[in-house]
Amino acid sequence: MKSIQSLLLLAFTLLSFNFVSAQYGNGYNNGYGNGYGGRGGGMGMDRSMMQSPQGSPSKPKEVPPEETAAKIVEQMKPEVNLDELQAIAITNVLADSMREQGVLLKNESSSQDQKIEQITALREVTNKKINAFLSPAQIEKYTAFMASFKEIKKTKSKKKKDKKEVKEDTEELKPAE
Repeated sequence: MKSIQSLLLLAFTLLSFNFVSAQYGNGYNNGYGNGYGGRGGGMGMDRSMMQSPQGSPSKPKEVPPEETAAKIVEQMKPEVNLDELQAIAITNVLADSMREQGVLLKNESSSQDQKIEQITALREVTNKKINAFLSPAQIEKYTAFMASFKEIKKTKSKKKKDKKEVKEDTEELKPAE
């Protein structure tokens, strides 16, 4: 668990550094001014303005489903007492399910209700596939693990909402300058 937190913290730090350097012109012209004076090379733009859209950090990099599935199975292993073969099989099932879920979410032709129904059906199929690899005792442990996993997700989303509400409240209380 500590290694996952460390990895996420490292990724966040690296992404933050990239964002901060982008705010200061990626090092061109020391971050001050935009080159419209005599330093812009006569083109009216500096190099940071000529970057292609591919270099911009506007869209976060998607984590591959295999990586996410592996992290979930690593957390599940000790809780459900999985052997290596079960872990590999369940990782593959989860990765396939996540890929399908991504396709369903990106499908613009279906409504929100249809997407919810499709994802619910996908989740049921995924659980059936996973249960096929488990013993009856492991199925009980898996069910308990998934319930606690959902609970953790809910508390994380509540914390994010609470932080937003606190931030909005403090912004309302600030005196106008």
